[in-house]
Amino acid sequence: MRFVTIRDDKNQDRVGRWIGDKIHLIDGVTSLLSLLGDDGERLHRAGEAVEKSPAGVVDAAKARFRAPVPVPPTIRDFYAFEQHVKAGRKSRGLDMIPEWYELPVFYFTNPSSLAGHGDEVAVPPGCQKLDFELEIAAVVGRRGENLKVSEATRHIVGYTIMNDWSARDLQRKEMLVGLGPAKGKDFRSSFGPCLVTADELEPLRKGRAFDVTLTAMVNSREYARDNLANIYWSFEEMLSFASRGTVVNAGDILGSGTCGTGCIAELSLTHGEDKYPWLKPGDRVEFNAGPLGTLANTIVAGPPLHPLR
Repeated sequence: MRFVTIRDDKNQDRVGRWIGDKIHLIDGVTSLLSLLGDDGERLHRAGEAVEKSPAGVVDAAKARFRAPVPVPPTIRDFYAFEQHVKAGRKSRGLDMIPEWYELPVFYFTNPSSLAGHGDEVAVPPGCQKLDFELEIAAVVGRRGENLKVSEATRHIVGYTIMNDWSARDLQRKEMLVGLGPAKGKDFRSSFGPCLVTADELEPLRKGRAFDVTLTAMVNSREYARDNLANIYWSFEEMLSFASRGTVVNAGDILGSGTCGTGCIAELSLTHGEDKYPWLKPGDRVEFNAGPLGTLANTIVAGPPLHPLR
């Protein structure tokens, strides 16, 4: 099943199930989080019921999408594709770090600044090198603590597409200090268009993930292509690691990290900035991930940079 959060005519959030070209609204449900917390039974029951008796039907082509979980409790973004990590280190004259194969490392990003499919994304103040990052994210369906990898599958309710926008010039400067990324990532993350329940992807299971082709287009030109099955760390391993010594909650998001060739930083290092220029206002960035759908955003000019001193 595919679930979405959209804005209605009163500018209120509504949750619905996406069937064909229509979104069937679930009566009285304004937050996808309210349908999580168990083993997925509540969500599936709501999805089955709304197919027969929706509270309203909206054309998907006219819907105003929010991120499926507009304000998740936390977002952990991992670094799970080997090709992307190798390319980044090679660009800095570094060999692959052995510890990467021991731990699925992550950073926390801002859960309060999310964009949905179709939203405009503003260039952050002071940024001259705006980048996209093609990722897939898993959504935690219920609370867990110190989970074994074998237990983690039952705690993942579904998956969605993620764009971890990056201000590369800001990121590179702040990381020289030894902390971060912070403001280079803090301004926006895009998710959507929908949450696809985990059972929908199971027939595509391959390797450590799923046989799903991932592509990124900028202004209708293909920039990136990879397959989710090429991931090194599985989502179950990521979730197990995230839950070590702490609690993960329903609605928490785990990003995969950038897939191979899945950002301009990697592409421009290999082919040059002339061939793969940084994003600018007016550019349309479109991600496709097969059964997960298409996530698209348009870049717009951002606010001015206010000096600190």
